[in-house]
This record gives sequence, C-alpha cells and structure tokens, in this order.
Amino acid sequence: MTTYTHRALLLTLSAAAVATTLTTTAPVARAEAATAVPALTWRPCAEPGGLAGKECAELPVPLDYRDPDGPQLTLAVTRVRSERPAARRGTLLMIAGGPGGSGVRWLGQTGEALRKEMAGAYDLVSFDPRGVGGSTTASCELDADDRQLVTLRSWPGPNGEIAENIARSRRIAAACGRHGGAVLRSITTANEVRDIDRLRQALGERKLSAWALSYGTYVGAVYAQKYPQHTDRWVLDSSGDPDPSRVGRGWLRNMSAAADDRFPDFAAWAADPARESQGLRLAQRAEDVRPLVLALAQSLDRKPKESTTVGVPLTGNRLRQALQSTLFGNEDSFTRLARLIRAAQDSGARPVLPADLAQPLRNQDAAAVMATICNDVRWPRSISAYKRAVTADRSRHPLTAGLPANVTACTFWKDAPTEQPTRITDDGPSNILMVQNLRDPLTPYFGALKMRSALADRARLVTLDHGGHGAYLANGNACGDRTVTTFLTSGRRPQHDVSCTD
Repeated sequence: MTTYTHRALLLTLSAAAVATTLTTTAPVARAEAATAVPALTWRPCAEPGGLAGKECAELPVPLDYRDPDGPQLTLAVTRVRSERPAARRGTLLMIAGGPGGSGVRWLGQTGEALRKEMAGAYDLVSFDPRGVGGSTTASCELDADDRQLVTLRSWPGPNGEIAENIARSRRIAAACGRHGGAVLRSITTANEVRDIDRLRQALGERKLSAWALSYGTYVGAVYAQKYPQHTDRWVLDSSGDPDPSRVGRGWLRNMSAAADDRFPDFAAWAADPARESQGLRLAQRAEDVRPLVLALAQSLDRKPKESTTVGVPLTGNRLRQALQSTLFGNEDSFTRLARLIRAAQDSGARPVLPADLAQPLRNQDAAAVMATICNDVRWPRSISAYKRAVTADRSRHPLTAGLPANVTACTFWKDAPTEQPTRITDDGPSNILMVQNLRDPLTPYFGALKMRSALADRARLVTLDHGGHGAYLANGNACGDRTVTTFLTSGRRPQHDVSCTD
C-alpha cells in the first residue's frame, strides 16, 4: 500500500440519495464567489535522494469562509511539473486520506511512480490540509499518555470495560475545547473542499483531475458534488460509506467486519511452509492462526511483556493495534507482525514495538486526526448505548475487540457541527473511476459499494482481488493499475464495472 503517517489512525451510504449539495449559508457562497485568489509563488524544495524537480508554495486560505478577508491560514502545497509540456493536459491533484494524512509527504513517496505512469500528462500537485504537516496546525495540549495510539483510539479494557475510555474521551474533548481554538474548529471536510477549490483557482486551472485515497475519497466525492463543473478525470481509491448521518463514525464501525475480511490473507501467509525457514511460521494450518493471535492478546492483557522501549510494554491492545495496522499493508508488514508475535511468545525475548506504538503522537497530529471526524457530524451521547454496542461487537468480531463501536472524544465534543454533511448523489458528470481492493481492512468493499450506489452512473468501479488498503500503484495488480492509468491519461473508462484478478 502507499503509506503515509496517519492512515492507521482512524480508521474510513445510502443507495439512491436525494440530490442535495453541501449545505452552506448564503454569505459563505457569496464570499467564495467574490474572493480573488492570487497565483502561487513556487520555490525549489527537492531533497537529496528525494523526488527530483519538486517545488513548494504556500496558499493562504480564510480561517472562516464567511469572512474571506479576515484571519488567514496557510496550506503547504507541493508539485512536480510535467516533464513534457507538449503532452501536458492539466493538473492532477492528489488528495490524501487519514484524516490527518500529509499530501506533501504522499507526493514525495509516490510521485516518481505516478510521474512515470502519467508520461507528462499532468503537473502533479498535492497539499497538507489545514491542521496537517506544513500547514497551519492546532493543538489540544494533551498529555503524552493520551496521545498514545492505543489510548487515543478507544481500545476497550481486557474484559470489554469502557470506563477508562469514557474518562479519557471526556478529558481529551475538554482539552480540545480549551486549547484547540478557532483553527481546530475550522478543520472540516467542508472547509477542505473549499480549500481545494481555492487551490484550483491559485493554480489557474478551470478543471482539476484527481487521485483521492482513503478518507480523501470522501473529500473528493464532496468536491465533485459541490463543484462538478470543475472536475475533469476523478479517481476515488479505497472509498468508504458516504452515509451523511454517520460519516467518520460509520467508517470506524465498518472496520470490525473489514478486519475479518482481511485476516485470512495473513493467516494463510503465516501458516505457509515457506515461513518455516524464516522462523515465522505461526501454525501448521491457516485456521489455527486466528485463535493463536486472540489467545496471545488475552495473555498479554493479563501480563504485559516488557519491550525494548523503556516504560512501554507490549500489551494485549498494543498487539491488537499492531495487527490492525499490519492488515493495511503487504507481506513486508506481515513479516514484522510475525516477528512481534514470535518475540511475545519467547520468554527470553523483548519485543521491538512498531514506531507508532513505541511513542506518542505529536499534539498537532493528534488534533488533526480527531478534528475532522468530530467537527463533521454530531456523535451519539448515550453511554449505555456504547456499552451495549461494544459488548455485541466484541462478540461478533473479536479481532477488533469492540474498538470500532466504542466511545470516543467526539462523543463529548464541545462544539456542534456548523453545517450539515454532504449527501453524495448521482447529480453530476459521469467522470469518476472508483478502484477498490476486495479485502480492504479500513475502507471495506461493502462500504465502497455504498459509495458506488450513491454515485450511480457518475462512476465505474474497478474491483481488485487483493487485500490491504490502497489499490492504485500499491499492490502490483497490473490490470487495476493499467485501467486507472488509461483513464487518467486518455479519458477511456470501462463501460461497465470490472474486476481485476492479476
């Protein structure tokens, strides 16, 4: 998969939706139409050994689009220009996921492969959304323990108890209310979409093409709903359920069944005799891997194991989180998890924790992850309902142990959403290509089908018989890569939904 820092942190409806676009007040709409956007000032910013020809710029955007001449934020923008000006047809915008993912980092990681595929057809552009990376950020000033991945994410206690999750979620929400300020409150999907259109204007483009990944597919779909006249060739890679009543809460809930869909790939790998010589074969049969992992996590619940990171033991929930993060990736990530499991089983070994489990997130990164999902839609407040949901989800999906159904800081978020989420509909041009892995542990296939249904004839779906999160240029599926590249470079799109097995 194409990785960047925050894909694992959150981990993203309806069939025929009523045609409505993003709800905005009239003053916002008038302000957007009236504001002139200056061109970007580019500077070279290529790093040694990094993407050649990379340029960087800063884009000012209004803190509040109802006051376009008021306080401004700054977005970090990056590009690599087409090396064949005669072949250039426009700009391809990369819309990162997360929420909290850095588009600047993503372009740095994937730009060389994408540039080769595009053969000069586009300038490749990406950006860090407000709150992320090199853009203006916010902070909730959380204690380090509240910024650990396994505490920021609400993994229930060993027996499914959530009292600690409730207390922590209240504490985090209160801290964000005290310290986050107007910048934190402004981090929403609606504003990211407005920022993208401001970027389009600053680039001098009448239309944009796009490759949107993960949560970025929802941003991309919202943009296509609000600004259909400014979309050219639109790729949604690894889509979630766009149900406007749940948004991020729905994406989180879907991860229970999604992990069950993906786990057999790891189990087959871990039981393969080829792992024997590496010391990584966990069981003789694939069906024995799941109970082994569950039993080990329960053992670590009772007695955590000292790791190589002082003061940060391998607990049951850290193993569960390592598993979840592993399922997003490829066989390299399978190897890392198998080594962690082997070290946990060895009484004389000290496990080496993955980096995202060994240290807390930075305050600004934690804030960026939470802000969008908490600001976009109001979360239910009933604690008893969360308790029942966690109990049921743990029973049905023990691999995720109730996490996807649990209470979060969003439950106690201070500020109500300032506008209603977008309903994705079939009202717009038929210029969208969706690409989706069949066994995606974060944005599962059944959720992507809801996006496909909502878009109706606006989209075609390319299904890859593959696991992991991220489809295009991510897993070596030649059919899928070829189909997306052909669409972006020539405009040819399959007449019907297609499946790719190679």
